[in-house]
Amino acid sequence: MNRTADSSSKTLSAFQYRNASSRRTERKRLYCEGVTVADLAKRFGTPLYVYSASAIRARFRIFDRAFKGIPHTICYSVKANSNRSVLRLLAALRSGFDVVSGGELERLVRISRKTAAKSVFSGVGKTPAEMRAALKTGILLFNMESEAELHALAACAEGMKKVAPVALRVNPDVPAETHPYISTGLHQHKFGVPMQRARELYAQAAKYKYLRVAGISVHIGSQIRDVKPFTAAMEHVAALVRELREDGHTIRYVDAGGGLGISYQHPDLSDENSISSAEDFAAQVNQYAEAVMGPLRSLKVHLLLEPGRSIIAPAGALLTRVIYQKNNGTKKFLIVDAAMNDLIRPSLYSAYHEIVPAELKEHTPTEKVDVVGPICETGDFFARDRELPASEEGDLLALLDAGAYGMVLTTNYNTRPSPAEILVEGKSAKVVRRRQTVSDLMRLER
Repeated sequence: MNRTADSSSKTLSAFQYRNASSRRTERKRLYCEGVTVADLAKRFGTPLYVYSASAIRARFRIFDRAFKGIPHTICYSVKANSNRSVLRLLAALRSGFDVVSGGELERLVRISRKTAAKSVFSGVGKTPAEMRAALKTGILLFNMESEAELHALAACAEGMKKVAPVALRVNPDVPAETHPYISTGLHQHKFGVPMQRARELYAQAAKYKYLRVAGISVHIGSQIRDVKPFTAAMEHVAALVRELREDGHTIRYVDAGGGLGISYQHPDLSDENSISSAEDFAAQVNQYAEAVMGPLRSLKVHLLLEPGRSIIAPAGALLTRVIYQKNNGTKKFLIVDAAMNDLIRPSLYSAYHEIVPAELKEHTPTEKVDVVGPICETGDFFARDRELPASEEGDLLALLDAGAYGMVLTTNYNTRPSPAEILVEGKSAKVVRRRQTVSDLMRLER
């Protein structure tokens, strides 16, 4: 698999093995754009999050082009990766944003207050303080998720004498094949309001002086690879748009949410015949775009989309170094310096991440190992019974596709400081979040 983000390449992936020199050698080194990951680890230490700026830009542009057939705004999902340098990069591409907390909103404000005018505020538990902050910034749309939340926003808007543009997040009861923790479109989930109550709640919203009905929102889950559930959900939404317009409501926006999945399992990065190309990604996104746009084409709505993972995940990796090897009978462990507090997805979702060496040596034997961290939990693992090239203590490994839901889900369990984050562009690498220290962790304690 060729995973490079070089501007002259047709590939979208951020990481690629290359020969150490122009002559053929028996060793290949893993690069992020024009820099070896070994050099990054040497300069900045491990564990370390590394992102490719070129890969982020390329994937965003392909996503944006896929929806050119309809008025639309890409509202990048901040919860996937909220680093302000990443957000600033996307804002320069004229991205909007999807936020789910006052803290995420504050990140946008610190980049530019202008971002709010292209951004939506989602989430089931917006507090009055968060609502007031969003009203103050001039948020594009509030996605409301309950009757109680609708009344709370009406009170905040009236108190500030500011009109709040609203959409109700409707629950279409559409199943999607994904992990149950990230499925959101069924009636047993906490998200949204039942389709059957939508017209009643829109009627309530229309009675408030400082609420302006502006759209409909839907989101059925994350890491969805089959596009059929998206079509089913949008067919429900399209029918509701027609009903609401018949009721006299102005429905300008349809927020289709996010949820497009990626493949976390890849062939060998050294296989030049297995290329993850721009054309492949474009084909996947175009299929998704057709599934979403098809039911809406005749409605003359402005489509809002909330991609996160599909743009940022393949652009990032977590670098970690082998501390020890350990054998318990026939079981072999690689103990690395990263842990579940640095990347919780394997522990939380049994999620798969490719694990590759920073240096690939020809004729290296493979071995079946568990890759685990130093935290005092049996659930602290990155892979179990994984066939990997044999490693030695001190070797550097990369966990791929870690750009989304990696750093944002870190914790300080076992009083472990969070990793640094590095943004690579060409041969340049800059720290976009410094490594925490133990002193940082204790600063707020008394």
